[in-house]
Amino acid sequence: MPCVRIGLDATPLLGPRTGVARYTEELLRGLAAGGGDDVVATAFTFRGVDALRAAVPPSVEVRARRLPARVLRRLWSTVEFPPVSWSSGRVDLFHATNFVLPPVGRATGVVTVHDLSFLRTRGAVDAASLAYRELVPRSIGRAAVVLTPSQAVADEITAEYGTDPARVVATPLGVSPGWLDTRRPDQAWLAARGLPADYVVAVGTLEPRKGLQTLVDAFDRLLRSDPEAPSLVLVGPQGWGAALDLSRLPAGKVHLTGFLGDDELRQVVAGSRGLAFPSLYEGFGLPPLEALACGRPVVVSDLPVMHEVLAEHGRYVPVGDVDALAEAIGRLPREDDEPAQSARRLHASTFTWARFAGQIRAAYDGARSGG
Repeated sequence: MPCVRIGLDATPLLGPRTGVARYTEELLRGLAAGGGDDVVATAFTFRGVDALRAAVPPSVEVRARRLPARVLRRLWSTVEFPPVSWSSGRVDLFHATNFVLPPVGRATGVVTVHDLSFLRTRGAVDAASLAYRELVPRSIGRAAVVLTPSQAVADEITAEYGTDPARVVATPLGVSPGWLDTRRPDQAWLAARGLPADYVVAVGTLEPRKGLQTLVDAFDRLLRSDPEAPSLVLVGPQGWGAALDLSRLPAGKVHLTGFLGDDELRQVVAGSRGLAFPSLYEGFGLPPLEALACGRPVVVSDLPVMHEVLAEHGRYVPVGDVDALAEAIGRLPREDDEPAQSARRLHASTFTWARFAGQIRAAYDGARSGG
């Protein structure tokens, strides 16, 4: 295919490098490494645009205009103005990485819909996500291709909106190579960060959809029957919603680290007995896959997407079942055998960011050719 000028919404890079930001970061890195195309990053926000230049690869051009996202989204939910070129300049294709595709004018539009939590778990998402109920179907209507991180979400979109399945393409996420090389840290490393020698870890923004209160309640139940059970370490930035009720857990048995950078996060996950992921709903579930990559077992909600991503390497519990979650966590061994760890690493290694970026670039070609 000839050189294409690709515009991409890089607004997520202006926040913590969690889910959508990681998706955007790895995609930009892959597009820049692929060469042959001009890549333009833009941001739809009033604040922080200057920081975008430091957040993208050197070969990526940055163009943006300052306007509050709330104003733009209100306009885009009702009218076809302003077009994306107002911020990005002329592009052949524009990829909206975070649910909302602006009017694209003559460009080809692509939108990523990461999940349908705004429909499936309405009581567990914030007001900004609830606005997707209007913005997402309008974005799907503007797009030549809709991207999802999993086939489970692709199937939900075709069922919910009647979208032609040929227009919905699943492009699974990847695992950074550093996870596969990470080994368990020693106790001195953990102690220096105020962490216990024996713990189970959960990774994700502290918000209702992640099911963390269920996890806390499960630990309360586990510790009542076994005071020597592992501690709980919660890793992630503060989100929204009611604060977790930790009052029933003994002092020193729960640790909140806040957001951690990649290197430290890998060490904390690798040092655990395993990772718990009790989400009410997910579009992919990257933390459990990353935990597999460093050899750790995972206990996850019994969701279709978790089976798609983890296959036989997950320990599945019914969503919201405190007793089942407590039992599964209690059965995690302090140490497990090398063959089990190797099998987990091997499975995770099949998910690469290079493949992810290549699949998206192929989807761009399909969108522009109409096939």
